Amino acid sequence: MNHSTTANGTQPATGSTAAAVATGPRERSDPRLVLADRVEQLYSQLPLGIAATVVIGLIGALELREGRIIELVLFWGSLLLLVSALHAVLYFAYRRRADKLEQGEQWLRWLGIGAFAAGVTWGFGASVFFPSHADERQVFLAFLLSGVMSGGIPVYAASWPIFAAYAAGIAIPFTYVLATFGNRLFVEIALLVPLFYGVSVAIAYRLNRVFHSGYRLRQAYGKLTEDYSVLNQRLELQLVELEKARRQVEVSGRKLALFAERAPIAVLEIDPRGIVTEVNHAAELLFGYAAAELIGAQFKRLVIPDFHAEFDGHWRQMTETRQPLAGLRIRNPRRDGIAVVCEWTVTPLVNPEGDIVSVIAQGQDVTRQIEAERMKKEFTSTLSHELRTPLTSIIGALQLLNSGVAGELSKDVSELTLVAERNGQRLLDIINDILDIERIESGAISMAPEVLAIDGLVREAIVLNEGFGERFKVRFEARGELPGREVYVDRNRLLQVMTNLLSNAAKFSPEWGKVDITLEERGANIRVGVHDLGPGIPEEFRSRIFGRFAQADSTASRQKGGTGLGLAISKRMIELMHGRIGFEDRAGGGTTFWFELPKHPTKEP
Repeated sequence: MNHSTTANGTQPATGSTAAAVATGPRERSDPRLVLADRVEQLYSQLPLGIAATVVIGLIGALELREGRIIELVLFWGSLLLLVSALHAVLYFAYRRRADKLEQGEQWLRWLGIGAFAAGVTWGFGASVFFPSHADERQVFLAFLLSGVMSGGIPVYAASWPIFAAYAAGIAIPFTYVLATFGNRLFVEIALLVPLFYGVSVAIAYRLNRVFHSGYRLRQAYGKLTEDYSVLNQRLELQLVELEKARRQVEVSGRKLALFAERAPIAVLEIDPRGIVTEVNHAAELLFGYAAAELIGAQFKRLVIPDFHAEFDGHWRQMTETRQPLAGLRIRNPRRDGIAVVCEWTVTPLVNPEGDIVSVIAQGQDVTRQIEAERMKKEFTSTLSHELRTPLTSIIGALQLLNSGVAGELSKDVSELTLVAERNGQRLLDIINDILDIERIESGAISMAPEVLAIDGLVREAIVLNEGFGERFKVRFEARGELPGREVYVDRNRLLQVMTNLLSNAAKFSPEWGKVDITLEERGANIRVGVHDLGPGIPEEFRSRIFGRFAQADSTASRQKGGTGLGLAISKRMIELMHGRIGFEDRAGGGTTFWFELPKHPTKEP
């Protein structure tokens, strides 16, 4: 079983990994992870951009501080520092957040806004300072702005739209200033700035494509490596499981071989043609042949020729249906010429293709069992016809004598006839109990169920057993009624069960005691309880109290008499009526025997 489970588990893993290998990186990469890598790249360049902005801004402010616009230089420098500080806050916030993977788009938007703000700050400087300075400072400022725009390419290369926004914030104000300055050369330069901007954006776009492809490949091959790692782990586990399964199969094979060899019943392995291939020691002892004499011979050698046709029919049925045959009784010859009756179980071993690989035949000698069954039937027949019938006549005659029909008897004779009648009745009860238990076990007992009121049955049982209770000076008392509650039972059998329980309770109750009989509903069942105040049931006797001939080994129990069959009969009869029976200790001392029967559904008026 472990082997098949491992095999089934291997195929899906191998198939999925093969499909993953065949799938290209474009299809295997996770867009969320690719975006996260892009955002990580952009934010990793942010400290370099902040530092460059501060240094270049400081150089620009020092160069432009001379003149009448020192306040504008201070304002522009403060604005540049503010933008750089906000970029630093954004950078540290990104590093501290744990949900960067889920919020990649949001972090990208915030960075784009910051980049555009930085570009606008540089563009503002161009529009303010370029017209108000001499030629050499204008050249310096143009060089500075072109360098700042070009420097944004490596910083924002992982997202060309962010670079486009950053560079547009610089290029648009600078182009406007050049175009409106009034100098023809500057107008021509103004025409070249958008071209420079377009080339820079194109370069950033190409770099973005390269970065994006690299990220996708890294994610794809990382996932592929992970899949291969998982596959290797699964293969290792499956190899371990296969090794365990192999060892278990070997152990099971050794156990099976040892079991067959040491089994007390005959075990033979037969091929589909009916030829014996293996024989255990019990088969050698049963038939008197050595294993070498049986192996290679037809199994029909162990069947009396008169029964070959019957054997062929069973064998044909087994090979056609591929189903085992059990309980086959076949007369088999021993080597010494004595025929024995064996009961066989024949099991075909079928492979997944439906072919019979071999057949296992297990047989045991039931000759003595059959003889015992015959003797038991004869004994039962003797009890029924040879003992019960004359015993009934004897008890009837004794009852007539004790009733005074034949005249007044002397005191000594009367005592003898009373003892004889009581012992005769006890002997008749034993015979009836033995016959009942045999009929129950053989399935020959008849049941005549009908719908009856449980209250009436309990009251009738109490009335019928009042005389028995008076004999032991015990009183029966019913408590709790269930008017209208009906059960589907055999009336006579249920009265027999009640009689067994009431008589046991009366025997073991103290003189002048009381036995309570209760009725109560338990869900879909009705429970009848018989509560005595006797000595209770010994602990060592509880597990076999419902067995045949079961009696507690106490002096009091033996003095009360009984066959030890009453509770066994009661249990089987209650079960035949689809109920259950049991016992429990009674609060305050004594024992409660109870049985439950399913309620019969009452019809609505």
